[in-house]
Amino acid sequence: MVTVPWLPVSFSSFTEAAIFSVVYFGWAASEIIGSLIFPRIRQHREGVKLERKDRGSGLAVNAGIFASIFIIFACSWVRIGVLPDGVFYPGIALMIGGIILRQWAIAVLGRFFSVLVSVQTGQTIVRSGPYRFIRHPSYTGTLLTMTGIGLALQSWAALLILWLIFGMVYGYRIRVEEKALVAHIGDDYIAYMKTTKMLIPFVL
Repeated sequence: MVTVPWLPVSFSSFTEAAIFSVVYFGWAASEIIGSLIFPRIRQHREGVKLERKDRGSGLAVNAGIFASIFIIFACSWVRIGVLPDGVFYPGIALMIGGIILRQWAIAVLGRFFSVLVSVQTGQTIVRSGPYRFIRHPSYTGTLLTMTGIGLALQSWAALLILWLIFGMVYGYRIRVEEKALVAHIGDDYIAYMKTTKMLIPFVL
């Protein structure tokens, strides 16, 4: 087993440790740059005024993500619910796919994206890109990435806990967000809800 000083886990080889590190810290960078910095610059440049409707859902999501990361690393470190080595690369693929999906969704949403539930004057429904199939593709991207981390660190126990936490915090987030959008946009958003799924095309 190979350990690296910047991560509290062990890997089967240095190659796997290097690959996971690049993708994991690349995910963190994409969140800082693509989800925080660029949207704020865009909103400032376009003079966007946000009306917050968050009701603490942003705090719940952040707490859920940090708790999930801690649990995944802890389960991997103490070897709880160990999965076979063969799931490492599928996990990496899910992480990369999740990062791409989330950043694609954020880019398509454009000035309407905010890390907190907000509405804007003139806000409309975005139906292009992944929004043709699901209403919250950025959350699906996060779920894929987190699932990929659990697989790459080879713990089914961590995955079960992760999905439970995700269901609770994002379930609340989606209820808050969709209530705000229905109140702001009206019947058009209700119609959109009837023709799309929340997170998984044709399923959920």
